[in-house]
Amino acid sequence: MRPTDEPPSHLGPSLLLLLQLLGPAAAFFPNIWSLLAAPGSITHQDLTEEAALNVTLQLFLEQPPPGRPPLRLEDFLGRTLLADNLFAAYFGPGSPSRRFRAALGEVSRANAAQDFLPTSRNDPDLHFDAERLGQGRARLVGALGETVVAARALDHSLARQRLGAALHALQDFYSHSNWVELGKQQPHPHLLWPRQGLRNLAQVGDPTCSDCDEWSCPGNLLGFTLLTSGYFGTHPSKPPGKCSHGGHFDQSSSQPPRGGINKDSTSPGFSPHHMLHLQAANLALLASIQAFSLLRSRLGDRGFSRLLDITPASSLSFVLDTTGSMGEEINAAKIQARHIVEQRRGGPMEPTHYVLVPFHDPGFGPVFTTSDPDSFWQQLNEIHALGGGDEPEMCLSALELALLHTPPLSDIFVFTDASPKDAFLTNRVESLTQERRCRVTFLLTEDPSRVQGRPRREVLSPLRFEPYEAVALASGGEVIFTKDQYIQDVAAIVGDSVADLVTLPLEPPVVVPERPLVFSVDGLLQRVTVRIHGEVSSFWIRNPAGVSQGQEEGEGPLGHTRRFGQFWMVRMNDPLQTGTWEIQVTAKGTPRVRVQAQTSLDFLFHFGIPMKDGPHPGLYPLTQPVAGLHSQLLVEVTGLGSRGNPGDPLPHFSHVVLRGVPHGAELGRVPLEPMGPRERGLLVASLPPTLLSTAGPFSLELIGQDGVGQGLRRVAPQPCAVVPVLLEVRCQRKVRLRLERTGPAAPPLTGPPPQLSGPPGFLAPGTEAPLSLRIASFSGPQDLDLRTSVNPSFALTSNLSRVRLEQNESAWGCLWLKVPDTAASDSVVMVTVTAMNREASTVPPTHAFLRLLVRGPTPQDQLPAPVHSTDPVLTTTSPAFHLSTLVTPGRAGGGLVGNPWWGTVGAVLLLLGLASW
Repeated sequence: MRPTDEPPSHLGPSLLLLLQLLGPAAAFFPNIWSLLAAPGSITHQDLTEEAALNVTLQLFLEQPPPGRPPLRLEDFLGRTLLADNLFAAYFGPGSPSRRFRAALGEVSRANAAQDFLPTSRNDPDLHFDAERLGQGRARLVGALGETVVAARALDHSLARQRLGAALHALQDFYSHSNWVELGKQQPHPHLLWPRQGLRNLAQVGDPTCSDCDEWSCPGNLLGFTLLTSGYFGTHPSKPPGKCSHGGHFDQSSSQPPRGGINKDSTSPGFSPHHMLHLQAANLALLASIQAFSLLRSRLGDRGFSRLLDITPASSLSFVLDTTGSMGEEINAAKIQARHIVEQRRGGPMEPTHYVLVPFHDPGFGPVFTTSDPDSFWQQLNEIHALGGGDEPEMCLSALELALLHTPPLSDIFVFTDASPKDAFLTNRVESLTQERRCRVTFLLTEDPSRVQGRPRREVLSPLRFEPYEAVALASGGEVIFTKDQYIQDVAAIVGDSVADLVTLPLEPPVVVPERPLVFSVDGLLQRVTVRIHGEVSSFWIRNPAGVSQGQEEGEGPLGHTRRFGQFWMVRMNDPLQTGTWEIQVTAKGTPRVRVQAQTSLDFLFHFGIPMKDGPHPGLYPLTQPVAGLHSQLLVEVTGLGSRGNPGDPLPHFSHVVLRGVPHGAELGRVPLEPMGPRERGLLVASLPPTLLSTAGPFSLELIGQDGVGQGLRRVAPQPCAVVPVLLEVRCQRKVRLRLERTGPAAPPLTGPPPQLSGPPGFLAPGTEAPLSLRIASFSGPQDLDLRTSVNPSFALTSNLSRVRLEQNESAWGCLWLKVPDTAASDSVVMVTVTAMNREASTVPPTHAFLRLLVRGPTPQDQLPAPVHSTDPVLTTTSPAFHLSTLVTPGRAGGGLVGNPWWGTVGAVLLLLGLASW
């Protein structure tokens, strides 16, 4: 007999509040964290990444790399598919897969979020629950169509969000319906094509399940051939005779007929049909491969590659001051852009996205975005320095616009000689750089100590450039002061940054008189560059063997030195001696030193809240850790295949050092624990409570060893910060203002959660879009002012402008965004909500950002029936290829390889000629 369903009583109040906010959900388990509850299960994350890797390999096999031999299928047979290995084989050894893996992470997290977000977790249409199969198919196809719309508008972040939602629903179909129980061994032939109707659906009066009072219910489906799915929870209520989803947390499963039919995991406590989990996962994987292949057909190879960032190259993003004194700076930007376009055209390092935002006073913009280098060059060539010439300018407004349109993990370069007129945007732009993970470098042809220069309307503070310093620090960039005659040479750092350099940690991180700066060089670093700028009188660089080189220009024993005014650049000679290097700088003031290098060994990271209790344990993703809320740090190491010798053991990282910013004081060392097979590079660390109670930025530094025992150190490109409150804004249909409290006297939440309004993330001209706002405190009383803004300046109103929260309280509110009739189709809109503490001016504000896309009255983006067969091109009789060899055997989910069932679907990877939607 099953144990009595009882709510967990061992949870702390913070987690109880979050569980109330997130509520129950029903699907394959969300992500790798879920495997702590059901080891051996296959998660939405596994299915999504496996499908993407399979279709990426298909693309690589069909499109030989320029200048390199084509890939051979036999080289991948029997091997684990890894992004690093695919990139090395296609683009060349050492080619970084960081952006590709980051894009897959966006899709996977958006997929998993469907089980956590209040707008989606209980909507049966988004999980193929409650026999709403036709409605679920309509929402699935709609989400795929919205993916295409967003991708064509070059809003790839929104496209990945919608793709994740679509894949979640698609994968849930095979776990929540009885398709597997009906004996089907191929994906549903009509699920992705709405012109083909879903047939043989169970009707309202058709009984589907018998009673089952055990955790495991292998025979509870009645003997019929109709397609059905289980009911979950209480909304909608389960009719008599219908199946439940099932599992310990499903309230409907205690009502006759008891039990359930879900195949989400290998655990009978969660999944009554756990014995069919692998079969459901296999079909879900094949269906996900079909979905990715359809997107590739619709977007074309280049558009599909941009959607998933299947490139080692960065984007190129310029923010240009166009006032009359900026002629030299504009010419320098043009020269660098032309050089990058000409040198990298047709190669793997050619930028895939170009962004250009001009500004002056009082205006800024418009933004120009393209994936065509010739269009970018033509647009840039039309910019000239005209008019104006006084100071300050609208620089941060232009930078915010660039951040809105620049892909994540990109570098943005700002050329100006003026201070910002819009310094009030500083904190918001800082947060936006961290949310987008973009690095901003300011190239300033203005010395802050000068009093002469271009005309000014007012007496300006010597601290007027501090907003640039703050943004550069928050984004991991820098501010470089130079002069007109040197700007073209100094601007050469643009080309270096597009080459995807990593910044090496310095100890101490800032220059201290009479103390050398120390950095480590390992065998996986190449093309190390040392940059020094300031009022420097002398410096020297020393390698581990004691060989030194001074500031003299030209070739030295360690590298080549060039000087441009107060800016020095030393390019070290390869191969570098591994070990500890030193830099000693003598200067007036505080000179700046930065050491960068090329390497494929790097890492991605994000934060999350472990949800250990509930129907779908997993990790709820966060942009930044929240004070008082137990958080995990998830690290994904890229480039683990980079080894001095192919036979050497894999590099590994053992712990992460947390350092205060900017002075580098050590805040703590946290051990890193591997999750899944080592070659996947997934690590997790539990952040110490002391850190989560301390406001202020901190940096992440990974410490480890390479395969031969030499030390490795990598630092995150941007610092992080603990935010005082959890703040979220989302699309919503109906929202009520309410306050929630946890603890013994906490009233239970009643009624259904707010429901999703149409396609999330999309707007229509001439409409008013309701948005929901949620704010929660886990660390203590908060008296907060809430401010809202929208870019571009659409009308935005809110019913919540101030809120006072005690510890473990949350508040909900609603915003209304009015989209004018004149709103341009495919234009990006950014809504920002800021929470500011009324009582503590030293506490930094918290920001929440919501990206939306204006979608015009275009024809429906739906899927016609394929004009070509979607059957495998290579049949199962071919001895050359079986799909099972391409599915990662060591994935956290495991179990997809070695299953003889795969022999019936060999070569489904090579789906060719799929019709566009």
